Amino acid sequence: MSSIRQSETWRVAAKARQAGWMAGHIHVVDDDPSFLMAIERRLTLAGYEVTVYASAQQLLDRLASASIPSCILLDVRIPGLSGPELQERLIELGLSLPIIFVSGYTDIPLTVRALKAGAQDFLTKPVASDELFRVIEKALAHHQASQGQRSRLDGVRARIAKLTPRERQVFDLIVRGNTNKAIGRVLGCTERTVKAHRHRVMEKMQVQTVAELVSLAERIGLGSGAGQTG
Repeated sequence: MSSIRQSETWRVAAKARQAGWMAGHIHVVDDDPSFLMAIERRLTLAGYEVTVYASAQQLLDRLASASIPSCILLDVRIPGLSGPELQERLIELGLSLPIIFVSGYTDIPLTVRALKAGAQDFLTKPVASDELFRVIEKALAHHQASQGQRSRLDGVRARIAKLTPRERQVFDLIVRGNTNKAIGRVLGCTERTVKAHRHRVMEKMQVQTVAELVSLAERIGLGSGAGQTG
């Protein structure tokens, strides 16, 4: 990136290492070889893992599951699939890597559309190192938080999957607000049996209270919408 002074790159990279900025993987998509070379060097000096792509299709073909916080630095105008079109495609595929658009052109309507579609930020070239690293750190923190939330939800789903069919029935009836007596009527068993099932459900779901159980159910879309059975 010719507009970026080499001394600035070294200065900000050293600052990044000293500050202990978050380790992360930056995917850069741009059809300008000189930009790719400069940005790869710049980000590598700051301690990031970097992969560059000359087209959106290259990223789609090579992008693997993120094992560390990651983000995409994406040019708007690239041959083939454009930046915004790649953004749409990634959303369709369920890939949630934060996207930072970088463009040599100021396009307010495009910027608004990209941000509304979930882009992390929209930068205009040339980008100062301080600003670039600040936005990247924000994107990596966002992705790390999303990964943590996804991991927690996957854990809840895994615990539910371990319930027996009868325990799952009891689970569903509990989160709908039913009493032991009401559950017994629905399942055709005694309150004592319901209590035993209820205890195992709470144990397997690793919760102490009904409120905690309901909270877990709501996080994965299994809330109390069906209501009580009476």
